[in-house]
Amino acid sequence: MLRAMDSAVAGLRSHQNKMDVVGHNIANVNTFGFKAQTYTFKEAMYQTSTSSTNGTKESGGVNASQYGYGTLMGSIGMDMTASTPSYVGGFNASIDGEGFFITKASKSTVTNNSTAIKKAEFQLSRVGQFLLDNNGYVVDANGNFVYGFRWLKDAETTGTGADAVTTPMQFETDLKPLRVPLVSTTGVPKISDDEGEDKASQSVTVQINNAGVITASVKYKKADGTMDKKVVTLGEVGIATFQNPNGVTKAGGNYYTVNDSDNSGLAVAAAPGQAGTSTLMGGFLEASNVDLAKEFSDMITTHRGFQANSKMITVSDEMLSDLVAMKR
Repeated sequence: MLRAMDSAVAGLRSHQNKMDVVGHNIANVNTFGFKAQTYTFKEAMYQTSTSSTNGTKESGGVNASQYGYGTLMGSIGMDMTASTPSYVGGFNASIDGEGFFITKASKSTVTNNSTAIKKAEFQLSRVGQFLLDNNGYVVDANGNFVYGFRWLKDAETTGTGADAVTTPMQFETDLKPLRVPLVSTTGVPKISDDEGEDKASQSVTVQINNAGVITASVKYKKADGTMDKKVVTLGEVGIATFQNPNGVTKAGGNYYTVNDSDNSGLAVAAAPGQAGTSTLMGGFLEASNVDLAKEFSDMITTHRGFQANSKMITVSDEMLSDLVAMKR
């Protein structure tokens, strides 16, 4: 009787925990970039009354006899599959596949290797909702700096005719917060190093393409004192991918974190469409991947499981009551 009540109490707790997960999923059905979670159960420990023994010439084998103690939380996993992109326009982007945008509350230069990325305390996100702050930095909706590969040199063609050789646009290899460069009076953008620089040039418009290249139309003052406009490249937004994306840790606010001792595995940062990284969809944001039909079905079965365990407590109480009444 007491084992049955203990098992029922364990079942109540486990089903309540699963209902918490289901409720959290349903609450975030319209949260951009949200990844649904799945709750599983596992059996609690067993008490062995009779051990399993093999048969001999004189006697037959005996199977084990064990009592269970209910259920416990098995695991809470994340469904990291990409969801349907929703068009919102503006300076926004959705990752068309796996990967995370790389953001951080502070500015620094991070070497592009797995160890440095996992130790940099980045806040990773699936929500590419960007804007420019007052200093010309690309930030997300929460004011975190967006990291990527800054512009170094525009594409150029040398030679003519059959001898013409085109060198593609060049970008830095280290991860840095992206920023609008300062354009000189001759119309040449300066390579931004964040040191000795008063502020970036004033941006008129900014946009991002499917390759993650961010460009801006900026105003600058010419040598004769007149104002002019020029389209400049800020850089390529960085996308981080992991050997085991389910090994990242949710940190709230649409962010995920990693460290060098977690189960996410090797990290790779690259521009969209490079090194096997997914491309972007400019002007889109990824919708939540919560399946309401599945969540409501889980809610019903979880509720029934909770009811069944609460009924087991009631029955156990009645049996204990009957046992006490036998003395009278």
